[in-house]
Amino acid sequence: MSKPRSVEHAAAHEFGTLVAISTPIALAQVGHMAMGVVDTLMVARVGVSELAAVAIASTWVWSSGSIAQGIVQGMDPLVSQAHGAGDGDAVALAFQRGLILAVLVSLPLMAIWLATGTLLVALGQDPEVARQAQSYMTARLPSALGFLLFAAQRQYLAGRAITRPAMWIMLMGNVANAFLNWVLMFGHLGFPALGVEGAGYATAITNVLLPLGLFAWIRGFGLHVGAWRPWDRISFAAHGLLQSFRLGLPVGIQLALEANAFTIAMLLVGSIGVAPLAAHQVVINMASFTFMFPLGIAIGAGARAGNLIGARDPERLRLACRIALAMGGGIMAIAAVAFVGFRTALPRLYVSDPEVAAIAASLLPIAAAFQIFDGIQVVGGGLMRGMGRPQAGAVANLFSFYLLGLPLAWLLAFRFELGIVGIWWGLAAGLACVAGILCLWVVRTSRRSLAELSVAPEGAHDSV
Repeated sequence: MSKPRSVEHAAAHEFGTLVAISTPIALAQVGHMAMGVVDTLMVARVGVSELAAVAIASTWVWSSGSIAQGIVQGMDPLVSQAHGAGDGDAVALAFQRGLILAVLVSLPLMAIWLATGTLLVALGQDPEVARQAQSYMTARLPSALGFLLFAAQRQYLAGRAITRPAMWIMLMGNVANAFLNWVLMFGHLGFPALGVEGAGYATAITNVLLPLGLFAWIRGFGLHVGAWRPWDRISFAAHGLLQSFRLGLPVGIQLALEANAFTIAMLLVGSIGVAPLAAHQVVINMASFTFMFPLGIAIGAGARAGNLIGARDPERLRLACRIALAMGGGIMAIAAVAFVGFRTALPRLYVSDPEVAAIAASLLPIAAAFQIFDGIQVVGGGLMRGMGRPQAGAVANLFSFYLLGLPLAWLLAFRFELGIVGIWWGLAAGLACVAGILCLWVVRTSRRSLAELSVAPEGAHDSV
């Protein structure tokens, strides 16, 4: 009886560890999403064209910034594995290189943002909406660097199982963002009413305050102690930066592939009609909110997998992988039950139009299946990153969405005349395929030798 109790105890310990790591991360992700919700609600009071400009600009921010964010996340397995091995110098070196990459990739990202208006006009958008979107993007330009620096600090702490500071800083950032919107958009406290441009400035200031606040927290509470080293030429070594870049680029490609798959789906829905598009956005918003919870589990699970690889504990690694996947699917199963049980009530929280509400209600049962697959696939991707195989998510997304999900969505919607329902079944099929591929990949990878999974930072112990 001792062995089953031992296994049971190990499983309970891993579950508790993942909950403790993941919960603050999930709340921080919800906080980040809440910033966009607050911006949208407040801009809606300014005008319709302003709301359209911020909505399309926000989509552009995610689409254009996903690769940059992924590149910064290349530091994840380097930090988590070094922490698991008790190598504070290697943790610090990976963090330093993550900060350097954040600065480097922010430069082309800002250049892309400066071309927002031109690109939108070229894509056939209304010139006035494009002009206001450009005004918003120019004002929020510093947020490109600010958020990437915050992401690097957040991943540095998460890889060491320290997740609460980023949560509290993000929640305080939400308060600051709402206050700055009120001041700058509507002209309070002696400031002029800047409208959309004011929303951009508010976002920029908030995203500069986030890394400054987290840096002050790290230094003030000594969270860097035992995982810091002085800056030197090794910090800037090209081969080390290239290693982090190689690990991060597939993550960025995965994020971009996933984001653009949903953008293409939105365009397909838009070709059907205005009411289906509105219903699509309502259900996507619900799904995006619940997605923050398995996303938190994914980040925590990736960090935990890296820690266990560094600690040379293969049995616990395999156990952690199984529990994390079950948690990702399980928490989304709860959301799925809510989507089905309250399918007529939930859309009415967003819209009063009966046609839009009815279409949204018809989509929610499909979204329920969609949720479970989404929870499993995002956790699978996080585990693969922690095990130093970030390309897995990119390959799975490329195959599942672009060779299966989107073609099936088009076929069901337009050949079999299922309309928006067919598009959602296509997306669900794509996510199911991603989830299946990544589950198999996680199982196979977790059985490999720990030497194969190790990604020690290059140059960690070079002499200066």
